[in-house]
Amino acid sequence: MPASMKGPAIFLAQFAGDAAPFNSLPSIAKWAADLGYKGVQIPTWDGRLFDLAKAASSKAYCDEVKGICADAGVEVTELSSHLQGQLVAVHPAYDSAFDAFAPETVHGNPKARQEWAVDQVTKAAKASRNMGLDVSVGFTGALAFPYLYPWPQRPAGLIEEAFGELARRWKPILDIYEDNGVDYAYEIHPGEDVFDGATFELFLDALGGHKRCMINYDPSHFVLQQLDYLAFIDIYHERISAFHVKDAEFNPTGRQGVYSGYAGWMERAGRFRSLGDGQVDFPGIFSKLAQYGYTSWAVLEWECAIKSSEQGAAEGAPFIAAHIIEVTDVAFDDFAGGKTDKAAVRKMMGIE
Repeated sequence: MPASMKGPAIFLAQFAGDAAPFNSLPSIAKWAADLGYKGVQIPTWDGRLFDLAKAASSKAYCDEVKGICADAGVEVTELSSHLQGQLVAVHPAYDSAFDAFAPETVHGNPKARQEWAVDQVTKAAKASRNMGLDVSVGFTGALAFPYLYPWPQRPAGLIEEAFGELARRWKPILDIYEDNGVDYAYEIHPGEDVFDGATFELFLDALGGHKRCMINYDPSHFVLQQLDYLAFIDIYHERISAFHVKDAEFNPTGRQGVYSGYAGWMERAGRFRSLGDGQVDFPGIFSKLAQYGYTSWAVLEWECAIKSSEQGAAEGAPFIAAHIIEVTDVAFDDFAGGKTDKAAVRKMMGIE
């Protein structure tokens, strides 16, 4: 039987907290398993669940983490360094907002904050290897995003310089991922310089096609941009090595569209929803990924402006499980076939 997609799994970042069962890895892993999840994606910045520095230097610690999860009934799918990856490249307009992602010791000091971020993402490569994981997930960060809309007119060369600098910052990191045999799957996300297929190509070209530059596929961000997320799989399937299962909807009105008029999430034309409550064509997505041989994890990322996280998590596992396709190893019409040989084939076509 050919390998099929793994899952369901859940990204723990949106659920971790100071109250049980969300405040320790043993208890949150058991909570996830009890809901029917088979895997957990771990946020490496959350010390309540994971010690990134220790994981990067100690295989014994990583074995302990895997053991805790196995005892609960789940596997670790990937390590996430989204928040740290964001800080590899920060436009000055976002300095104050993104300081919150880093320790207080580097607040107000963009250079020190970036150095901390690079060290963190590098540690995630080594930790992933120690965990026996082949993929890690995160963000690119952004230098050009404030110039998304071409007004005022962008000076010639701005975008090229931005992506050149982004690649200069990431290539040494990706080389370390290569040394450790780990992909870095970037979540393609507004707010990052890599937010759609065109910008991914700009980044990949600036990196010289680096083999470890991969994609964490999340269709919700494409619904909000009105991008063809099924065609995206056709184009980029060879670069997709992680999958966030997240729903969204886009309901334009006479007052707002893609930009949603600075409205809060509840009132936006485009907003994230719990699985099954939005507009994402998940049967189409799971079929495309199965068609192209995706065999890694399907990981719920829960974000919804309406439904509670508890209900969203409880509904997520059976939803994903129902969509995972067991890939067939036979053709549906094999029953009607017969044995043949070259002579028979030539005879069928009237070839002497």
